[in-house]
Amino acid sequence: MASAHRPLVFHPPARHLLRAKDLADARYAEPLTVDDLAAAAGLSRAHFSREFRRAFGESPHAYLLTRRLERAAALLRGTDRSVAEVCLSVGLRSVGSFTSTFTRTYGRSPTAYRAAFPPAAAHARVPACVVRAYARPRHRTFGEDNGAAPD
Repeated sequence: MASAHRPLVFHPPARHLLRAKDLADARYAEPLTVDDLAAAAGLSRAHFSREFRRAFGESPHAYLLTRRLERAAALLRGTDRSVAEVCLSVGLRSVGSFTSTFTRTYGRSPTAYRAAFPPAAAHARVPACVVRAYARPRHRTFGEDNGAAPD
């Protein structure tokens, strides 16, 4: 007896949608818009938005914002840049909007998020050879080092 249900089959997103998604991934820090992504896919804005949501489960704008917030979180964990610098470096233009969106997404403000991780300086690794070179005395106190003849 044949089943009335068809098996679920994964259909990979169309290549034009992947081009737009790749553009968002690669150039999230630039002032990209949904219109830019739609143009990369070769579709009208409305058709692109519908197809993107159907293929990836979220709107193009939400996808781009998620990429930017993920990168911002990484910068907050791994650098000492100010919140404003992080905001601008990921392609967002309003620190206030960034702070409220970040807080809504991560459950704490960017400043509180950063405070939950060790400072970026704790991640810095200095090679042992550099430590030894800088630990050596800079001024020699031996008579033979200053050119004086031994007595």
